[in-house]
Amino acid sequence: MKNILAITKYTFREALSRKIFLVFFSVSTFILLLFLAFFLSTNIDSMIPMLQMQGADSNELVHKIIDSLKVLVVSPLFGVGLFLSIFSAASFIPAMLEKGNIEIILSKPISRSQIIWGKFWGGILIVLLNVAYLIFGLWILIGFKFGLWDVGLLYAIVIITYTFAVLYGLMILIGILTQSSLLAMMSTYLIFFILSPLLTARDKLEMLINNNIVNRVIDGLYYIFPKTSELASYTLNLTIGKNNLELQPILSSFLFLILTIYISIIIFNKKDY
Repeated sequence: MKNILAITKYTFREALSRKIFLVFFSVSTFILLLFLAFFLSTNIDSMIPMLQMQGADSNELVHKIIDSLKVLVVSPLFGVGLFLSIFSAASFIPAMLEKGNIEIILSKPISRSQIIWGKFWGGILIVLLNVAYLIFGLWILIGFKFGLWDVGLLYAIVIITYTFAVLYGLMILIGILTQSSLLAMMSTYLIFFILSPLLTARDKLEMLINNNIVNRVIDGLYYIFPKTSELASYTLNLTIGKNNLELQPILSSFLFLILTIYISIIIFNKKDY
């Protein structure tokens, strides 16, 4: 456990030295300052009597405003935040495997599986802290502004970090296989932005294709690859208080994560550096 923690700290320091963490922190701070300025300059309470005259319920109105603000942050954060996270984390494994670096790491009294797990948790820690800082900061601002402390927004921290963890497992595997940060990054983007949304709409695809063999392949791919599109929907639903989650996308994505990590460990153990 100590060895894994040591590699985790090393990965975190690596991110700090490359300004990855600071860039994320700066962007998150800028977003929070924008919302703070908006809340300080806008008197939303003064709008309620006018809207009540038009038949709108004040409590319902406040909740709608808050939900809109949540979606305004969480929706782009899921896409843009994960885009930046993938971009920043794609080089962790290839950089470690560079000549000179890997020899130093392997000379330490630490197993190769511990190295992989340490790199994994280091990347997760970076994303978790940045996402938690932004979401928790927004939650506090909304709480003080409206007097509503809805924990639904905080669920976004867990789902976004979990989604990154699933994709990061794939990046680790591709990084070990190819030692290329570009391939690791582009393969992950392919799944995140193209393959997962297409497979989520597999029912419509199967109606268009109308070929049993191809449709079975599509169904198989759906259950193999992570369900990032469904996880994005879950994030928004939990944020606005809709708890209609299904376990299948979460569990199958978890199996994908475990499989990629353990295949990475097996391949890493067999490689000669």
